[in-house]
Formats: sequence, C-alpha cells, structure tokens
Amino acid sequence: MRLVSIASGSSGNCIYVGSDTTHILIDAGISCKRIREGLEKLDISLGDLDGIFVTHEHSDHIAGLKTLLKKHDVPVFATRGTLAGIDNADKKGDMPVFDRRVIKADEKIALKDLVINPMAISHDALEPVAYRVSYGDKKIAVATDMGCYTDYTIDCLQGLDALLIEANHDVRMLQMGPYPYQLKRRILGDKGHLSNEKSGELLTKLLNDKMKGILLGHLSKENNLPELAYETVRVEIEMSDTPYHGNDFPLYVASRSEQSPIIEV
Repeated sequence: MRLVSIASGSSGNCIYVGSDTTHILIDAGISCKRIREGLEKLDISLGDLDGIFVTHEHSDHIAGLKTLLKKHDVPVFATRGTLAGIDNADKKGDMPVFDRRVIKADEKIALKDLVINPMAISHDALEPVAYRVSYGDKKIAVATDMGCYTDYTIDCLQGLDALLIEANHDVRMLQMGPYPYQLKRRILGDKGHLSNEKSGELLTKLLNDKMKGILLGHLSKENNLPELAYETVRVEIEMSDTPYHGNDFPLYVASRSEQSPIIEV
C-alpha cells in the first residue's frame, strides 16, 4: 500500500492511497489537470480510480471534483453533510450527476482489497471526517482540518504504518500576520486547524515501532514555513515522554506544489 500527497496546503489538497489493485483519492481540491499529472507519475490514470473520498466541502478539498466527474465516472464517498455542502457549493448548477456513496463516521467501507474507516473530526464544516485505510494488517491515515484532538482521535489513529497529519500554522506567525481577527480566531479555535505544536503533540501519542513515514500536511501559505513545521514537530517529539526521538522516523513536509515522496507500507 502506498501513501502519496499530490498536493497539500491551504490552497488545495489531494492525497493518493492505494494498493496494486485499488486506487483512491482523499479529496480533489486541485485542478483535474494536476490530479491527472500526479497520478501519471505513479503510473495510474484517472480511469483507474476506484473512488474519491471527500473529507469535507471546503473549496481546497473539492475544487477539482466537478471537472474530474465530468470526464470520469468515479464513485464519490462522503458524509450526508459533506454531499449537501458539495451541492451548495455548485453555484452554477452544472455539477454532473455522479455516483454518491453516503458514509458515516466509524462505519467501515470495503472497497476491493482496501477497508476505509471514516473518523469524525472537529472542523467548521457540515459533517467532516478524516480517513484510515487498511490493507490486511497495514494501516494508513490522512487526518487534517482538525481544530483539536480528543481521546477518540488518539484511539482512532493507533497502530498506523504511515500518516499524513495536519501542521497548519505557527501560532506566532498567525497572531502577528495580516489575517483579520475573526479569521485568526477561527483558525485557532476548536473547529479550525492544528498548529505545528499541536501536531507534534498529537504525533507523540501515535508513534509506534512499525511507522514507516509521516507527512506533515495542510500547511498555511501565510502562517507557516515548511522548515518551521518540520523543526517544531521534531522538537515536540524529542522533548516528549515517549521512547522515540525526532529522527527515528522518516518525516516529510507535504508541499502545495510538489508531489511528496512515496511512503510504502
């Protein structure tokens, strides 16, 4: 099973997870052209996709969905709230009729040789989820757009082989930056986004001996820097009570414009 970030950031998100026979996207928040090019680098075509799993309806997670669905008949898996949000975002009314698969948090979906398990997250969307994907005893998760985490979050993300986790902002950069007060308050709130420090703090509760790689994702263009996210998370791990150190695992920062390294489990 492979985990690859085609793009991740506040301007657009699209993550590939797949096995030799099953290929899914988590979100389609970049152009269809970029999605196609990203998949081609993996020797996969848009026609090979078995499903698109949408986390929530914000534009940086669905911007390329309409064009992709006009060209390819791919099932879209999303909560009832997210599907309503996608419909509400279709201002021109030209979204094609598509194959809708309604999902619920904590109800597993079997898709060929993969099992996908949605988990509830805290974000200012209608019914947002993150996803865990299993292939036999291998487990990958993509967890972004979380204003906070709870014991439920920690329990859901145990035993992973690979993880893409949000490290959205540096708190000081956000506080001193140009965003209006209400937007800063939203991002810092329980339905906003995880800071670098919170991302590292959560990671310390998830690390295990079989972890093959970690991607830090959904970085803010205005309120973060890749090297700052990397170093902050690494230091959080280093200073924690866990038996692990910051350099014990491959740790990458997912880019908004470049494809990530392939993490194989």
